[in-house]
Amino acid sequence: MSAPVVPGRQVEPGRSDQPTRRGVELALLVLVWGVGSLAMVLASEGAAGEVVPEVWRVVAISGVVLLGLHLVVRWLAPYADPIMLPTAAALNLLGIAMIGRLDLAAALRAQANGTDPPPSDALDQVLWLAVGAIAAALVLLVVRDHRMLRRYTYLWGLTGLVLLLLPMVPGLGLTIRGANLWIQVGPFTFQPAELAKVVLTIFFASYLVQTREQLALVRHKVLGLGVPRGRDLGPILVVWAVALLIMAAQTDLGTAVMLFGLFVGMLYVATGRRSWIVLGGLLTVVGGLLAYALFGHVQVRVRVWLDPFAYATEAGYQIVQSLYGFAFGGMMGAGWGRGYPQLVPFAENDFIFSAIGEELGLVGSVAVVVLFAVLIQRALRTAHASRDAFGALLVTGYAIILGLQVFVVLGGVTRLIPHTGLTTPFMSAGGSSLLANWIILALLLRVSDHARRPDPVIVRPDDATTEVVARP
Repeated sequence: MSAPVVPGRQVEPGRSDQPTRRGVELALLVLVWGVGSLAMVLASEGAAGEVVPEVWRVVAISGVVLLGLHLVVRWLAPYADPIMLPTAAALNLLGIAMIGRLDLAAALRAQANGTDPPPSDALDQVLWLAVGAIAAALVLLVVRDHRMLRRYTYLWGLTGLVLLLLPMVPGLGLTIRGANLWIQVGPFTFQPAELAKVVLTIFFASYLVQTREQLALVRHKVLGLGVPRGRDLGPILVVWAVALLIMAAQTDLGTAVMLFGLFVGMLYVATGRRSWIVLGGLLTVVGGLLAYALFGHVQVRVRVWLDPFAYATEAGYQIVQSLYGFAFGGMMGAGWGRGYPQLVPFAENDFIFSAIGEELGLVGSVAVVVLFAVLIQRALRTAHASRDAFGALLVTGYAIILGLQVFVVLGGVTRLIPHTGLTTPFMSAGGSSLLANWIILALLLRVSDHARRPDPVIVRPDDATTEVVARP
């Protein structure tokens, strides 16, 4: 394809005048860092009456980390979406601010009891932010083209299954609060299921790209819905069975829901067949009934969900305190450091959104939901713009993961659905989840850079025409 150019104007091969919008990203990051830092200062003032020295350390570390990651993106993925990184950073800094506020409440309680204050979760979280940013930078450095991931389809699947099974290895698995989800190596604990969701999404995307034509075939219809062929039911039944085994062996309802929902969602996107959604819904109902009949921890969670106040001093204490916190926050919230989110057990983990609702109110809660919606929307927009089916499915899978986690977590803390124990992406305390989410963000940025990068333009000075060379 040829087009006239301005006479005498030369463009180097592979160069383009299309803006990278990295300046927009930097400006948004500065704004996000400023708002996050202000939140940390206000939380410290409200809870302790002063700005504790630790706040300035957290502010400085987070600023350096975000600036460094921006420079890496500017270097390795210059055409990546400029909104996703600031949005993820905003969620992360708000989470750190709330974790720091809960740290102060724990320190004041320890002082009143005459005991030593517990270690700072906020400082640990900002250090995990640094680790996550380094991991994201390494992903961008190593994965220069996301399509290379397709070469190792079944290796990704095997790696994901191994990660899911690691907590069940004797001597390696660790049970915390009744769930066998962690592994311990020396002084460090890690939740391998968080990394499993990253690699299993790669496996699902690669597998579905290879088999989507066969999975989309319809032999006959039932009630207007195309019914998949019998031999094509195998993959979804295997994933369904694995989800049930996870619930049985690890008492982990959240991971099972996320894994099965991820596969069904990606299967529907890959094939466009409504029958997969209907079949997935039926299997979800059947799996839920089996889980309720077979597993005691599922029965407890359902009973607490139906009537939490009947168990307000036992299994329902956490959700009841969460509901009281939302009620106390009202429309505008109690203000940073002015509420009592520490009354909710493990508020820094599963119930951090409840703490946000109490101190920032409905307005602040909606703002957090909007941030998640923006991040998911930009991911889906990247999937729509992707130039290859694998990239589109991969990004869609990660958008489904984020959307499912947010829905399940927010639904659990507000009693819309039974609580499952998933963490809030980028916000909850915990290195495993934060590391996995930053790796996901790096892969989103990589696909986005590939989708937005202009085709190479070569100027031929002999006839003053340009040739646009499409990328493979």
